Amino acid sequence: MYSYRIEQAIRAASVLHKDQFRKGSMPFPYVTHLIATAFTLLDYTDDEDVIVSALLHDAIEDTDYTLDELQEDFGGRVREIVETVTEPKRDGEKKLTWREQKMVYVRQLKKGPKEALLIAAADKIHNFRTIVEDYTDSYDRYVQDFGKNFDDRIDVYQEIFDVINSRLDNPIKAEFNHVFTEYREFLYKIKDIDEGLV
Repeated sequence: MYSYRIEQAIRAASVLHKDQFRKGSMPFPYVTHLIATAFTLLDYTDDEDVIVSALLHDAIEDTDYTLDELQEDFGGRVREIVETVTEPKRDGEKKLTWREQKMVYVRQLKKGPKEALLIAAADKIHNFRTIVEDYTDSYDRYVQDFGKNFDDRIDVYQEIFDVINSRLDNPIKAEFNHVFTEYREFLYKIKDIDEGLV
């Protein structure tokens, strides 16, 4: 599936995230994550708005692009989907902690459009898989890049797992569940290493 709108979304994502890089042993351009998320979804949907939203799912969160600009460029449905998967950094004047941001995200997934759950699943599939692959033998580097909030991460991602499994009716769930299980086991192992249990 390829269209003018998808091409425009690829271009927008490339420009918006041009100076951003992924965490890990290699500084891959951030846009690789957005394209991987969209490519993953091509196996599970032919909804153009979902693919466009996947390419732009971090634009509001991580760039100066606004929801109004997103709606003007790609329409109201894309705006609604992207807004659902955008983690707010602040609540009024208060800066939210990592856990608070994630819990707002969980609440948004519970009531947002189901198309957003497809993006949440594909996003986490790519994030979890690349983290496990890149940090399996580099636990110190994982702690350096992500910190030691192992319990918070396990709890929050379990919440996301529960929402996706309760609300989403799509075969992507099987892949998400498989990758989530590997990621959770990876976190438990790092936690045990950090606590000197292995």
